[in-house]
Amino acid sequence: MPNVIECEPSEVQTWLSEETAILIDVREDPELALARIPGAIHLPMSQFDPKNLPQSDGKRIAFLCAKGTRSQQVSEYLVHNGLLNEAFNVTGGVAAWLQAGLPCE
Repeated sequence: MPNVIECEPSEVQTWLSEETAILIDVREDPELALARIPGAIHLPMSQFDPKNLPQSDGKRIAFLCAKGTRSQQVSEYLVHNGLLNEAFNVTGGVAAWLQAGLPCE
């Protein structure tokens, strides 16, 4: 059964380091000025089009926003509409990422 899986920022960072995941940042343009996660692909929720998702080539696709709510909504939309079999939501979003001391620009 398709589902949305919550994951910790440190877990996603490990996946990115191992090149086993793609990180999609659904925050809006002005929010990127606060912090940008290296390697994340920016697809703002207000303009989100599933056609713009990159080919995963078997990698996990994780979604990130400021605190985890919008990324959860995007993940649920994609899974419930059969566009992804599973999606990973970064618990706590960028706020948790920064709190964990993970890389950002």
